[in-house]
Amino acid sequence: MTSPTSLNLDDELKGRVQQLAEARGRSSHWIMREAIAQFVEREEKREALRQGTLEAWNEFEATGLYVTGAEVEKWLSTWGIDDELSAPECHKSRLVAGHFASVQR
Repeated sequence: MTSPTSLNLDDELKGRVQQLAEARGRSSHWIMREAIAQFVEREEKREALRQGTLEAWNEFEATGLYVTGAEVEKWLSTWGIDDELSAPECHKSRLVAGHFASVQR
């Protein structure tokens, strides 16, 4: 179901939308709906990534477990070959003076 929504555009932006609509053989309404749909989809993905990042950080703060980027890259570079490496072991960090310090196992 759709419902009408109004928005106020300044003259310059309205003109740009109209020019683009003419160039594409579309209505200004279609251009604005498409732009809003693409913006919302992109921002939803960005928010999901942000939430995932925060969850990962919270897990790290709770457990202190991590692997380095270099370790992950080395492991991933062996995927699909006969001598595939096992996943790297996690290191344990500890909080020292407000900062995490690596503690190798």
